[in-house]
Amino acid sequence: MVTRVPTSVVLGGIFGEAPAEHVTVDWLTGRLGQRSFGVILLLLALLGVLPGVSAIAGVMLTVVAYQMILDCPGPVFPRRIATRHVGTRRLTAIIRRTVPVLRYLERFIRPRWATPFTATKRVVGGVVLLLGASLLIPVPLSNLPPALLVVLIAFAYLEEDGVLLCAALAGSLLLSAITLGAVWEAMSVAGWLPSFL
Repeated sequence: MVTRVPTSVVLGGIFGEAPAEHVTVDWLTGRLGQRSFGVILLLLALLGVLPGVSAIAGVMLTVVAYQMILDCPGPVFPRRIATRHVGTRRLTAIIRRTVPVLRYLERFIRPRWATPFTATKRVVGGVVLLLGASLLIPVPLSNLPPALLVVLIAFAYLEEDGVLLCAALAGSLLLSAITLGAVWEAMSVAGWLPSFL
């Protein structure tokens, strides 16, 4: 049986492999292997919490989620993004701040309720597609619930924690139902759809 390496250890190992000057998005996703989707989702979700860039993060999340639904081996970005340089020093600083937080969370979030990898990947992709689209709603603070749910989903997916993943997916479906109801009611007030009330 192969011992599973925690995500914090995988990220920490990137230090020794990084070129001296800069890295590209392609280089990073290549080093992360199967975890590349989870890490990219996590980073985009954290960006989605920020009010100024949540819409951009939402668009990127929908692209990555669609690739998960198609069962692509890893996220594929347009050449302009994939070859964009990120300073190694900046990447190292981000990872150094992230790894201790991940180590702490890994004490509680661990592999439980193992599920088929491909099926889980596609379900996660489908739910993140909905949540990413909801980040595009131009209402103040409406970006916070979906972005935080994607953070939970991404970390549960990375750590193969089926318990947390089920809870996060259930919360996502509830949020989607509430959002759909609010949009329907707003459109019915405008006279575009019949009202249920």
